[in-house]
Amino acid sequence: MLPVKIIVGLGNPGREYAETRHNVGFMVLDLLARHFGAEWKFDKARKAELAAGPGVLLVKPQTFMNASGESVGPLMRYYKWEPEQVFVVYDDISFPVGAMRLRAGGSAGGHNGMKSMIAHLGTEKFPRLRVGISAPGCKQMVSHVLGKFAPDERPLLDEALTRAAAATLMTLSHGFDAAANQFNVKKEKKKKEKPAPAEKQDEATAPEGASAQTSEPVK
Repeated sequence: MLPVKIIVGLGNPGREYAETRHNVGFMVLDLLARHFGAEWKFDKARKAELAAGPGVLLVKPQTFMNASGESVGPLMRYYKWEPEQVFVVYDDISFPVGAMRLRAGGSAGGHNGMKSMIAHLGTEKFPRLRVGISAPGCKQMVSHVLGKFAPDERPLLDEALTRAAAATLMTLSHGFDAAANQFNVKKEKKKKEKPAPAEKQDEATAPEGASAQTSEPVK
């Protein structure tokens, strides 16, 4: 895989959306900008806030979520970079708050921002980092993703944001596969218990009329 050149955080511009669930991509990018000591500058032509890190461009599209790709696609082509060099950080309702996962490619999974990214990059094959915001439950989807995190969710969110920033930095320094191996939590496979060895019984000492028995396998 080619080295990452653009890190994109998905979200909605404006103060009213700053702390909402849909803006965790922006939150991770802000952590990275602080880590690099980089300042955000609004680029009207690119429809994005941009910040420069060492050998990488940080991008927060200002087109609103559903049109995120309108900013990133032209930017990628201007620098003549490949889609696999675009690393996208965004929210995912399929994970609980506090969880995150790296993925090398795949569908949008119903995420409108990612639908736009795929449409404008022309492929699903670009790396991404999904940060959990939990499922809406009985709430409507729109009010959930545009709502803010509950106070008891903040510690989990802060931990996830820190881990997401660390995973992104490791992707830059050691490559995507190394970061995925370290930060993706693997599900432990259930080990099948082997049946206990059958106890052999000497026919000569078995009770009269009885035959040797084998034990049932443990299920």
